[in-house]
Amino acid sequence: MFSRLREDIRSVFDRDPAARTAWEVLTCYPGVHAVIMHRLSHWLWCLQLRWLGRLVSHLARFLTGIEIHPGATIGRRFFIDHGMGVVIGETAVIGDDVTLYHGVTLGGTSWNKGRRHPTLENGVVIGAGAQVLGPITIGAQAKVGSNAVVVKSVPAGATAVGNPARIIDTDLAQKREEMAGQMGFSAYALASNQDDPLAKAIHGLVDHAVETDRRIGVLLKKLESSGVCLEDELATADKFDPNYLSKIVD
Repeated sequence: MFSRLREDIRSVFDRDPAARTAWEVLTCYPGVHAVIMHRLSHWLWCLQLRWLGRLVSHLARFLTGIEIHPGATIGRRFFIDHGMGVVIGETAVIGDDVTLYHGVTLGGTSWNKGRRHPTLENGVVIGAGAQVLGPITIGAQAKVGSNAVVVKSVPAGATAVGNPARIIDTDLAQKREEMAGQMGFSAYALASNQDDPLAKAIHGLVDHAVETDRRIGVLLKKLESSGVCLEDELATADKFDPNYLSKIVD
């Protein structure tokens, strides 16, 4: 038990630069308290002492603001940073070295019995406010951006952002991770320069449309200067405001 506790404290120092002393971590980190109490509630749950396990889980929720069902399976060095509002469902499975930030939900999408919560493989990072829903799998070392809503499995090493979540380009994400490693770490699994991929695609289409309009305008002027007669409808085609479109996409 004490070796696991030492592991938990070391993992906080590895992932939270605000941590100063082991005593501070042990007494002032609700994520550590929640994990310790979950181990007790899970042990009781496995002994078929279901009510007692739920009671310990309920007390942990009252004390820490973190709700972990005693039936959830959690690996080693699990770290919940800040923690308030985290909810982990009964059939959730969490691997080793996983990090969750505040407001994360590992929830279900069905009222049926059986597996209905996510599986997080080793090294997964879930950003603040993200909702990971259903019996899906988040692959090893994958990251989920803040406030993302994930309802489909995420491949190992990928980064998912948005609502519904979409996978960021793997090569681009890797380059950003390398840069983030030089500058520090991305605390909420999403760097400031990682735009929603759908928004980026729409911006690209808007830019392309603007350039196409410019070229058509040049062609019309060339035709008119050559004496080619153009119909009024073609000469006065509808225009759109690209700045307005960019604003509503942002």
